Amino acid sequence: MIKVGIVGGTGYTGVELLRLLSQHPKVTLQAITSRKEAGTAVAEMFPSLRGRVNLAFSTPETAALTECDVVFFATPHGVAMAQTPELLQAGVKVIDLAADFRLKSLSEFESWYGMAHTCPDLLAEAVYGLPEIHRAAIQKARIIGNPGCYPTTVQLGLLPLLENGSRFIDSTTLIADAKSGVSGAGRKAEVGYLFSEASDNFKAYGVKGHRHHPEIVQQLRLVAGHDQIGLTFVPHLVPMIRGMLTTLYVRITPEGRDQDFQALFEQRYANEPFVDVMPPGSSPETRSVRASNQLRLAVHRPVVNGLPGDLLIILVAQDNLVKGASGQALQCMNLMFGLPETLGLTQLPVLP
Repeated sequence: MIKVGIVGGTGYTGVELLRLLSQHPKVTLQAITSRKEAGTAVAEMFPSLRGRVNLAFSTPETAALTECDVVFFATPHGVAMAQTPELLQAGVKVIDLAADFRLKSLSEFESWYGMAHTCPDLLAEAVYGLPEIHRAAIQKARIIGNPGCYPTTVQLGLLPLLENGSRFIDSTTLIADAKSGVSGAGRKAEVGYLFSEASDNFKAYGVKGHRHHPEIVQQLRLVAGHDQIGLTFVPHLVPMIRGMLTTLYVRITPEGRDQDFQALFEQRYANEPFVDVMPPGSSPETRSVRASNQLRLAVHRPVVNGLPGDLLIILVAQDNLVKGASGQALQCMNLMFGLPETLGLTQLPVLP
């Protein structure tokens, strides 16, 4: 059995990890930390876990994290990098759901997150945890920087187009119009996320610049094999609890006008267990992926004057807390320990 520790078990990604890991047949939950809730039974705070999780929250100092096989950090940015060197020295693998190990550029990290990186020597070793791109590297990794939720939808929506050297599309004019439920902001008491503020409302944010932008561009450049990536990324907050829908707009080059893009996507994702390329004309909905690790996408090419136009539209839906966070982290854990990638992640979406 894999002995698992979770640092920061009281947020939305933390409780989602608990939900998934408590059902995993190869996992033993060893420790769950929270300074504020230390001594409180997990099931007292989260009754949904009664009969499944019998641990109490403990402080990081008393949690014996070095006795775990892997530790997940479901914490604010900056926490994982402070504790990772000690855990690695003890032979513990680390999966960080925050941004400490996503960016390879030290200056970009410090600019976007407003803090110094305390273990920059580990950035080169850390593996970006998107299995559909980095599966082989994840299998050998000691440190995983789990992708952000928005970046997951954008990258998987563009991956088949850019892997071909982006000759079928204009990679300098990419547009990502993304919407997320309120849980994406985390479990915190802020006025903008109160029910009476977020409900019956729809707004854009981070229009001048969002910290997920450099993460997305870094990975798109890697996939494309060149730096000619121009991305306009605008996130939106929608009045629902969980779910994410990203609409991607891509210009087709003259070389790509005769390309069968539906076939391109179907072939690329034919063997990916958590990416569903839907039939032509489909529109994936957030409720079709709710509480599952499934990502669904659809490829559209609008007709102009009776002919296929030069604009490609890709619709991508996922649960921001599962494939967008905790489910993807568990997917990485399975790979790191040589387990079937889908183990513990085959739950069907919840309807209604």
